[in-house]
Amino acid sequence: MNDTLLSAENVVKKYGDYTALNKANISVPKSSIYGLLGPNGAGKTTLMRIINQITAPDSGRVLFDGGLLNKEHIKEIGYLPEERGLYKKMKVGDQALYLAQLKGMSYGEAIKKLRFWFEKLDITSWWHKKVEELSKGMAQKIQFVVTVIHQPKLLIFDEPFSGFDPINASIIRDEILNLRKNGTTIIFSTHRMESVEEICDHIALINKSKTILEGPINKIKAEFQDENYEVIIDSNQLRNSERFDVLSQNKNKFEIKINSKNELKEAIDFINQNHNIISFKKNLASIEDIFIKTVGK
Repeated sequence: MNDTLLSAENVVKKYGDYTALNKANISVPKSSIYGLLGPNGAGKTTLMRIINQITAPDSGRVLFDGGLLNKEHIKEIGYLPEERGLYKKMKVGDQALYLAQLKGMSYGEAIKKLRFWFEKLDITSWWHKKVEELSKGMAQKIQFVVTVIHQPKLLIFDEPFSGFDPINASIIRDEILNLRKNGTTIIFSTHRMESVEEICDHIALINKSKTILEGPINKIKAEFQDENYEVIIDSNQLRNSERFDVLSQNKNKFEIKINSKNELKEAIDFINQNHNIISFKKNLASIEDIFIKTVGK
């Protein structure tokens, strides 16, 4: 059984002398939230456009659900681009119906599904309003609905929380998690690293047109672990020892680096000789730390 829904293998895309993607590779497991990360200009948008068949790779291949990606797969993919595209003069309901039917839904099915989503997101009163009357966040909700309405196998969200206040960002985040729970596979691109920490199962980091990191988020974080710990004691004095070095201090909170895993117990014993330890915990590598370290190299 193939547990991968989508994979890109050695994908190359050039625009004249500029190489947007240089043998990029990703492998997106089914029913996962896959974070596609990278600095501006790294090639993420180009890869998303290739998956959506807006453009084609110069070489390499993209596989979808066990076969080569082709035009028949478009109806099984939903794409929410960073640059939104609603018709400002159209009424919300008319536009939502139009876009739903473009995705192959019948009028009756579209009405039923739209009614469900409009009630779920508490936006029924917007049906007869023109898009130009909506705030950026309100329009973003409509765009989200028409992206997911046809229940595709794969959803691609590019900066999905842009324009949302914290409350509505939380609502959309919960809906994305529900979609994953119900079997949808999601590619999620954002610069908000805290969002990646919250919802992603797997990540790929693209930099300068190449995939430089890829895999389960927990495995990648484990690979970037060091022997740094945060210790809080009952004073603001903590000196170096043979077992550890003090890296930083904020009042009575210290970041220390243990010389080796085998010396952890001895380091704690040394601190205990002169201080009461209030808390002692390992500093876990964050996705933001990993991003900065990897891209910085």
